[in-house]
Amino acid sequence: MAVVTALILLVLLIIFILQNQEPARIMFLGLEGSLSVGMALFIASVTGGILVAIAGAARIIQLRSNARKVRMLHKRG
Repeated sequence: MAVVTALILLVLLIIFILQNQEPARIMFLGLEGSLSVGMALFIASVTGGILVAIAGAARIIQLRSNARKVRMLHKRG
């Protein structure tokens, strides 16, 4: 079921990118270029997803570390 859902979302994403081919001027940290609107939005959303995943992973690591410290304190006490 998950594979079918992923394939449907992929097809919808491809349709979105193909329907939004107008060029857009992109500027970032002194760099400048031209890219289609659909591809620019796709890149922005993937980058946002990666940043959220990194922040989530950092928080999970922090919580595991704290839980490990608490377990060690309970073993000593």
